[in-house]
Amino acid sequence: MSIAIEVEQLTKYYGELLAVDHINFEVEQGEIFGFLGPNGAGKTTTVKMLIGISKPSEGSARIYGYDIQKETASAKELMGIVPEISNGYVELSTWDNLMLMGELYGVPKAVRESKAKNFLELLELSKKIHTKFKALSKGLKRRVILAMALLNDPKILFLDEPTSGLDVQSTRIIRDLIREFNKKGTTVFLTTHNIEEANQLCDRVAIINHGKIIAIDKPEHLKNAIQSAQSIEVAFNKSSNHMKVDLETIKGVIEVRKLGDKFRLYTSQIDPVLRELHSYATSNNLQFITINTLAPSLEDVFVRLTSKTNRK
Repeated sequence: MSIAIEVEQLTKYYGELLAVDHINFEVEQGEIFGFLGPNGAGKTTTVKMLIGISKPSEGSARIYGYDIQKETASAKELMGIVPEISNGYVELSTWDNLMLMGELYGVPKAVRESKAKNFLELLELSKKIHTKFKALSKGLKRRVILAMALLNDPKILFLDEPTSGLDVQSTRIIRDLIREFNKKGTTVFLTTHNIEEANQLCDRVAIINHGKIIAIDKPEHLKNAIQSAQSIEVAFNKSSNHMKVDLETIKGVIEVRKLGDKFRLYTSQIDPVLRELHSYATSNNLQFITINTLAPSLEDVFVRLTSKTNRK
């Protein structure tokens, strides 16, 4: 399979601040690649270098073989970009924004009009065709920006926090369209701190923290790599202030978190902890309301890996 993005020793300094620290990774053609990290980890800085609006301090990045610094125009012709901020032309209508973007991409008039009508229907924007961009809600603005980014049939789509802060309907519509274009062969580079979104959409994810890549793999592989993050979620018919402390003393329990009316017990030894929980409930005259065993989630992986690097 050919490589859509090839990054070698990519580095960015802002004065003495090392924002991105000699990172290396590849994105395969046709995959949805998630780029995760906490705020300030280097996600957006990396994307700015990949799309050619920020010059690396060191290293290189290639988009389908084109060096983003030396062959910028050729690389950008292959891209669709949805930035974190919805930056449409505020005084133009939804339709006029799409027509302008199509013209800038060099899409023939008849083609861009046909594509725009299709996107307006897919993104449920048909009733907003004449509405000025500035009058749209945040969710509708994101839909318009996504349509603008797709007008040139990009080989690679860069999405920076595409659903952050959006309503449920807009989030669903945007995710469905991302999946649809990916099925047609579009490579997607998704920057997000929404762990569940990455888990649902991505073929592989990279986790960045303090400017360094700390893990790259398929979500399920990452989950399987930290069996210590297996957990048991339990709720009793009664609770007390000392219950969390009691549960932490159970042999084999690594950590206990209180989540609403439930407790999450992290362990690498599910069976013995279940037996101890039964004994604890019996001796304290408690009844189980719910009890579930849970495999590690991508959020567990994220928290474990980033907390490790934060302690270094």
